[in-house]
This record gives sequence, C-alpha cells and structure tokens, in this order.
Amino acid sequence: MLEATKPQNSPDGAPLNPALEAESRIARIAVTVFPLLVVVAGIAGFLLPGVFKPMGPSVPYLLGIIMFCMGLTLTPPDFAAVAKRPWAVALGIVAHYVIMPGAGWLIASALNLSPELAVGVILVGCAPSGTASNVMAFLAKGDVALSVAVASVSTLIAPIVTPLLVLFLAGSYLQIDAAGMVLDIVKTVLLPVVAGLVARLFLKKLVARVLPALPWASAVVISLIVAIVVAGSASKIIDAGAIVFLAVVLHNGFGLGLGYLAGKLGRLDDKARRALAFEVGMQNSGLASTLAIAHFTPLAALPSAVFSLWHNISGAIVAAWLARRPLADKVPVQKTP
Repeated sequence: MLEATKPQNSPDGAPLNPALEAESRIARIAVTVFPLLVVVAGIAGFLLPGVFKPMGPSVPYLLGIIMFCMGLTLTPPDFAAVAKRPWAVALGIVAHYVIMPGAGWLIASALNLSPELAVGVILVGCAPSGTASNVMAFLAKGDVALSVAVASVSTLIAPIVTPLLVLFLAGSYLQIDAAGMVLDIVKTVLLPVVAGLVARLFLKKLVARVLPALPWASAVVISLIVAIVVAGSASKIIDAGAIVFLAVVLHNGFGLGLGYLAGKLGRLDDKARRALAFEVGMQNSGLASTLAIAHFTPLAALPSAVFSLWHNISGAIVAAWLARRPLADKVPVQKTP
C-alpha cells in the first residue's frame, strides 16, 4: 500500500507533504498504465511462448518480490487499525473469503468449466486481497485504513484459509495437495511480507527512497508473471479464452458488487463500503497463478492471468465512477466565520 493513500491532509484538506502528493500522482499513473502493461505482456506471452514459457520456475520468486514490496509499504499503525475497528475488519475478511470462493464455485459449475479451468477460477476466488486494492480504494475516496487492514489480515491468514477453501471447493475436480499449498504460500507470501515489514522498521531512510518506485516495480513483475502464465497455455487460449474471460468478468463483478453490499448490510459508512468493494472484488491473482502452476497445469493458471488484467481495468473504472459520486452519508462541514 502506498504512503500517499494514507490520511495525510490538514483539517482544511490541504496536503501536508508535497512529496506524498507527488506519490499520489504516481499511484494514479501506475494504475492507469498497469492494465496496458498487462495487455502487452499477455500478447507477448501468446505470440512468443518459447521466450516466456521456460521462465515458469521463476514465478514463485517473482511473486515473492511483489509481496516483499507489499511488506515495505506496511507500518505498525496499519495493524493497529485492526484493533480499533474489529467489526469492520472482521466483516471485510469474512466477506472476502466467503463471497469470492463461493462465487468462483458457482460460476465454474454454471458454466460447466473443465476441471482445470474450474480449479483455476476457484483458486482465484480463494486467494487473499489484491495488491492494488488499497490504491483503488484511495482513488475511489474510500476508507483506506480499513482497506489496508483487511488486505493485511487476509494476506497473513492466507496460508491456512486459502488451501482449506481450495480443498473444500475444488477437491471434486482435481486432487488437491493442501499441505503443499500451505508451504508454498508461507514461502512466497508470508515470509516476503514479513521481511518487507522488518526492512521498513530498520531501514526507514532507504525504504523511503524506494517507496515511489514500488507501484512500477509491482506492475512490471505482475506483467511478467502474466506473460509466463499465458505462454504456458498459449496453445489452448483460442479454445478457452472466451469462456475464461466471461467467468472472470462475472467473478470480479460479483465481488465488487457484493463487497459493497456486505458493507451496507453491516451498516458501515459509505467510505467503508467502497473499501470493501475492492477488498472483496480484487484478488491476489499472482498467488493464484503461482499455486496453479505449481500444483496443477498451465491451463489452470489461465483464469489468474485474465483476472490480473481485468480486475485492474474494472477496478480503475469503478474507482473513477465512485470518486465522482458524493459520499452517501457525508455531512456537510460548515466553516466558522
């Protein structure tokens, strides 16, 4: 999560730190350009499978880089927000790990997907929150503190929750090695995030210098993962591409809509509802791709690659739309003469 997405304004709304304002602009540009990078990477993987397919074994290490970058953006106050708002955070976690896995299973069943694609869709749904969800919440004028708290907790509990959900929902399609998934998630997600957090605590000045570059680093690495995944299933994309795209659009749409609805049913304010929409609807598709490649087939990783593209496009569109809408429960502030 970016420093610029944290509350940094004075009471009158003026930015306190010009550097953070500049970083905010960088975040907006990165979110705009990111989908284009992913599209280019996907095309490159499809047209040049011989170049990217041999890179398959490097995917876990690439994901580790992304999660390390995520760890660098976290601070102790981010975790303190969990204790301050346990109900809102708990609601976001439950909504995330109920709505997306359930929607993935329903969509895979309704579209009668092949076992590999069904597992791939379900696997995306069982992944923790996406790394760009905090930025989308920020751009949508949502509750960024809540967004960070939900994303952090969903990532930290993923080594236990994700394998169990995949085993429960996808076990009828393919054999699931839940224990192996736990180990893989610990190595590629939990340890890098903790390492990044430790580096942030003890190397503050150095980390402060690299923070503005983190959105670009993550975008490039995720794009490379997409190219590798697409290259691995390039021969089957023409046959499966349309149905996978439909499944991903439905899956992401349900997540964004039902995430917002969960916040409304939980009687959260509009800023919190906007945050939950992205925390539920945006997934760590890089992790899903890594697990699919390691435990299943390249075709099972295809939904993750498509999700990497689509949820950033849809997220940016929804964030822009919400940003233009006034907060439903915002009370006008009267200035004293």
